[in-house]
Amino acid sequence: MKFGCREDIIQMTPLWTGERFEDGRPRVPDDILRRMENVTTEEAWSVLWREGYHFQFEGNWHCLNPGEKLVGRAVTGVFVPQRPDLHNALMEYGHNEEGRIGAMNSWVIETLQEDDVIVIDLFGKVYEGTYSGANLSTAIATRTKRGQVIFGGIRDAEQILEIPNLVTFCKGMDPTPIRNVTLVGLNTPCRVGEATCMPGDVVLGTYTGVLFIPPHLAEAVVEHSERTHLRERFSHQRLREGVYNSSQMDTKWTEEIEADFAEWLKTHSLDDKIDWDKSSSEGAVSEEGTLLG
Repeated sequence: MKFGCREDIIQMTPLWTGERFEDGRPRVPDDILRRMENVTTEEAWSVLWREGYHFQFEGNWHCLNPGEKLVGRAVTGVFVPQRPDLHNALMEYGHNEEGRIGAMNSWVIETLQEDDVIVIDLFGKVYEGTYSGANLSTAIATRTKRGQVIFGGIRDAEQILEIPNLVTFCKGMDPTPIRNVTLVGLNTPCRVGEATCMPGDVVLGTYTGVLFIPPHLAEAVVEHSERTHLRERFSHQRLREGVYNSSQMDTKWTEEIEADFAEWLKTHSLDDKIDWDKSSSEGAVSEEGTLLG
């Protein structure tokens, strides 16, 4: 096996037809990442759900930065409970064949680039499952200027809180160092609770939780969000004005309301990148669970 095999990554992400990093990961454009920072969890989730991606969200995190959003390209690392024969063989291979140095958690960090988000599957382990402390978190922040998603634990939380350019999601905190785990995958499919993350996915971490967006759907997500924001501005304004009631706004709009919205758009800001031809067929989900037009 190889850690971070370019050919394997390309094989696992066949729907991405755009630019790739040298390691094979899909490189979602910087502009999409910038626009993704305005997307809510529910807006992104509705697109993924509609496209059949039903296992992309994991909630119930410790978020050390609850007022900040985390957006970036995923670099994944997968750990398993340590088994001596496997662990020793992979340590020897990593050091001697691939020239890696130090402990296995550093191997993943040394591959990070700006705008990456490190996503680690530590199978929920917190005691002796603390992937990063103050030093490694500083290294992650310096390389990515984004953050970390650890399906496991962290240590040195008080110091991590003071690190700039770092948003942290983890499952717990503990003073113990990491022990008795083995890295078996670098930029391989990664299970994060009930979700599957792939290398190059766009990570969207919010107060709600963490969503992993397949790269080939990232543009569709931001476009849907931008259309939704304008529709919501119109809806909220008309509700405040008493023109429509909540039932009319939170269900499929009538032809009259759609015509009113079309007229409203003429005098309100409209991003040239928004394609309104797509809005009629994509659908969304209301707060009451109704499919909207």
